Amino acid sequence: MFKLWLRYRLWIFYSVFCGFAVIYGGREAMFSLPERYALGKIALIVIFVLFVGFSLYATKVENFFRSVRTINGFLWGRQIGVDLYISVFLSLAVIYMLEGSLLTLALWSVPVVIFANLAILPYILLNYTALVQLFLG
Repeated sequence: MFKLWLRYRLWIFYSVFCGFAVIYGGREAMFSLPERYALGKIALIVIFVLFVGFSLYATKVENFFRSVRTINGFLWGRQIGVDLYISVFLSLAVIYMLEGSLLTLALWSVPVVIFANLAILPYILLNYTALVQLFLG
């Protein structure tokens, strides 16, 4: 049982984060479809569900922390990590552009820095219409 807890402890935090995000972090329901640009949101929902599913499968098969340690032993592993966190900080900039609040940015930054795209995708799904309007005018 303790081994199971160790393997899935980050997922418990992720579940709590998603619960709070759904309740407090969005302008629309995560899986609702807007009248306009619904196809884009459907694509993001599919990507999110598949990505979470694959991440859960990877957690079952391999230890996350050992895998990261191994990957970071290679130059390309470090380059991929840097690349990922460049996109994380660009995503945080988009969150700030939409929210205009340092407090909201700070609240989103913790899960985004920890989970990267697993936290960015829920933000996009919860604020899809507002983001589309922000970028398309």
